[in-house]
Amino acid sequence: MELPVTTPDSDGRKKVSYTIETRNLSYALPSLYDEFSWIFCCNNPKRPQKFIIKDVDCEARPGEITAIAGPSGAGKTTLLEILAGKISSTKVTGQVLVNGHPVNANCFRRLSGYVTQEDALFPLLTVEETLMYSALMRLQGGKKEAANRVGVLIKELGLEHVAGSRVGGGSNRGISGGERRRVSIGVELVHDPVVILIDEPTSGLDSASALHVISLLQEMVAHQGKTIVLTIHQPGFRILELFDRLVLLSNGCVVHNGSLEYLEERIKFSSLQIPPHINVLEFAIDVTGSIVIQTSETPNIHFHLKDHGEKKGSLTTSKHNDMVEKCPSYSNSHIEEILILGGRFCKNIFRTKQLFATRIIQALLAGFILGSIFMNVDNNLGQVALQTRLGFFAFSLTFLLSTMTEGLPIFLQERAIFMRETSRGAYRVSSYIVANTFVFLPFLLMVALLYTVPVYWLVGLRRNMDGFLYFVMVVWMVLLMSNSFTACFSALVPNFIMGTSIIAGLMGSFFLFSGYFLSKEKIPNYWIFMHYLSLFKYPFECFLLNEYGGKGGKRCLESERGDCKLFAIDFLRQQDLKESQKWSNLAVMLCFILGYRVLCYLILWCRCYRTRN
Repeated sequence: MELPVTTPDSDGRKKVSYTIETRNLSYALPSLYDEFSWIFCCNNPKRPQKFIIKDVDCEARPGEITAIAGPSGAGKTTLLEILAGKISSTKVTGQVLVNGHPVNANCFRRLSGYVTQEDALFPLLTVEETLMYSALMRLQGGKKEAANRVGVLIKELGLEHVAGSRVGGGSNRGISGGERRRVSIGVELVHDPVVILIDEPTSGLDSASALHVISLLQEMVAHQGKTIVLTIHQPGFRILELFDRLVLLSNGCVVHNGSLEYLEERIKFSSLQIPPHINVLEFAIDVTGSIVIQTSETPNIHFHLKDHGEKKGSLTTSKHNDMVEKCPSYSNSHIEEILILGGRFCKNIFRTKQLFATRIIQALLAGFILGSIFMNVDNNLGQVALQTRLGFFAFSLTFLLSTMTEGLPIFLQERAIFMRETSRGAYRVSSYIVANTFVFLPFLLMVALLYTVPVYWLVGLRRNMDGFLYFVMVVWMVLLMSNSFTACFSALVPNFIMGTSIIAGLMGSFFLFSGYFLSKEKIPNYWIFMHYLSLFKYPFECFLLNEYGGKGGKRCLESERGDCKLFAIDFLRQQDLKESQKWSNLAVMLCFILGYRVLCYLILWCRCYRTRN
């Protein structure tokens, strides 16, 4: 049984290092038949499987950089995702061993650092803030410990000159691609993992930036004894010399597993001549079909899936594995996580022009414009004036509910970062939902006030303070409902296009069944459930009750020859509204807010559970 390797830390302390090994590792793409096999007859023959990787035997040692190389489609990223625990162990045959023991995938994800090919970072945070928030969530010891670690890490990554610059990305200008790549690596290094897995660290970088990134990794190997595994496509001469071990894949099979010098010897042994000005790996990728396949079991070049009684999903916990004993729990309590995430949410909201400045200006302008259009319309009596007032209420709700969907792309951007962080055990899903909810409470209250203050008095609604405060409360609840609704569907939909399509369709349906176009009695029985699920119904009724209920019930809405034909209380009775619904509708709206948040939590929790398992 192989014992853990101990290496000196940069502080002189001893810490455990890990050797990663795969044995007969295979992974096939699940076919449509396999996904829905439960609806087919049991006697149906199994369809042939398409293997992404097959019978892979390789090793990554502490104090070395192991590079997984090969042509496009060779299975490099798939192999790395299996090592990182991103692909479910139930879909893999063979073994992944750490120090000779089967690995606990959940613990390994927390002890290791996995950097994806795409840089999932908040563009509006600075480099220092990005690393600081990651450190606060991954380290114990509070701000002082996190600040010390971030200071050391910024120096190691060579990011001192851009520490105060925003990360940027997309339309937001920020740091360079090489610097952004180093920030992504730094985010996964804040908790000082002993194993680092990186997918295409040089992708999209110029030669100088690529060399800088790999040289940084080489320094970590030399001074800290980390186990580093990375995938790479076609590195240059100088980068290739920094690799200690090379795993060359072709069509999912291992062509070479060893040093670069040994690969060169094997090429020469195969009677192949490496042309000048072409490095060994680049040439080997071109001639993979001419190199004898390496296998640990047999020199036979034919591939067979070696079950040998192995069960699928052998990535199980070993009672003797030292990693299980060292498996870390969450670094912070629920309250600490909520405070850290809340601080990050606030900075992102205030710096996002589309969500903060634009939203504030939009609410203020809409309040003044609508107020000037419907100014004092109720001074006139009659059916036209009444319908105009109802139209104002309906349009206000349409504006308030539809404009909050502008936050969908921001929610989707956060989801990618959320999935990465929770999969590494940075914080709990519940802390994320609570922090997101509390941060939007004051922001949306401010938006509600900016809209209500001009529009309420210009339109000439009930001229007393209790009516005004109730109107503010309803508008605030509408904004919170819309925000929760958008957050819920941003957790569910795969992309922005589908999200806007679903949200727009549902909002239109809610408006249609709200009772404004069709009364409840005229809605068919098989559609009546949409009336009660409508986000428009309850605030619309609240507006009517606030304006025509209570002390305003004796107001005359229609008159003929000096005689009142319709009092406000009679109008409410026509709409089947009671005074008690003024507060019960607010309770229903609160249930919608909490319900969509709980649904958002369940969806995100299921996504995280599927990622972990």
